[in-house]
Amino acid sequence: MDVASLIILFVVLLILAWIIASYIRIVPEYQRLVVLRLGRVVRIAGPGLVVLVPFIEQGIVVDLREQYIEVTKQTCITRDNAPVDIDFLIYFKVVDPKKSVVEVQDFRGAAVGIATTTLRAVVGDIELDQVLAKREYINEVLREKLDEVTARWGVKVTAVEIREILPPKEVQDAMIKQMSAERNRRAMVTEAEGKREAAVKVAQGEKEAMILRAEGEKQAAILKAEGQALALKYLDDQAKVIDSKTLLLQYFSTLREVASSPATKIVLPMELFKFLKPFEEYLEKSSQA
Repeated sequence: MDVASLIILFVVLLILAWIIASYIRIVPEYQRLVVLRLGRVVRIAGPGLVVLVPFIEQGIVVDLREQYIEVTKQTCITRDNAPVDIDFLIYFKVVDPKKSVVEVQDFRGAAVGIATTTLRAVVGDIELDQVLAKREYINEVLREKLDEVTARWGVKVTAVEIREILPPKEVQDAMIKQMSAERNRRAMVTEAEGKREAAVKVAQGEKEAMILRAEGEKQAAILKAEGQALALKYLDDQAKVIDSKTLLLQYFSTLREVASSPATKIVLPMELFKFLKPFEEYLEKSSQA
């Protein structure tokens, strides 16, 4: 065998090896292989090693993982004729590989078309304020509508999430002014509440101070009255033990002070002579003895 024959044989073997290798597939856990034999679906293969019959069977890979479709901004008209731009995401996963291959040619394109049509219908039934406030409602309606259609394709729509809603510029300006006014109102309310609380605390402090001051004055008055009562009681007790001799001595002491003064007249009280009578009787008894 010459060199040319060897080269031809090597090329043929290489081509056969490539063909055989192309019909041997290793399918990962998150994929399935839809096997068509002469154009008919015969089985769903995988995961693992899958061997196809050369030139007779064909394998189409289907991903079972959850995926998403990004829908760009869609301009919708609300019921009150206000244009809004909305973009959103569609999350889905294949639950029936056979239907996803046989029932629809381009699932992504079909899903985007249904989603945009449904979105315009939903937004057209509500006003602009509700569109801005009912984001979750719109998400749920879109998911239900898409899921009803995609179920026959073997695809499950798990969620629809609106990312952004852009109203007209004049509406945005009005919203900014409204937000600014609301913030100013809250600031004024907060300031008023702070002043009211401060005034209440000041009034409470003054009230407590007045109560304490009144209590102090009350206690002082009580103590003063008690002191006066004790003093009067003491004087009364002392007055009870003072006899006539003690009073006479006090009168003499007073007379001595009066006599030492430059006055030329001295007025003696009548009571003084009553106190002198006991001394007279004592002197008389002494002289008789």
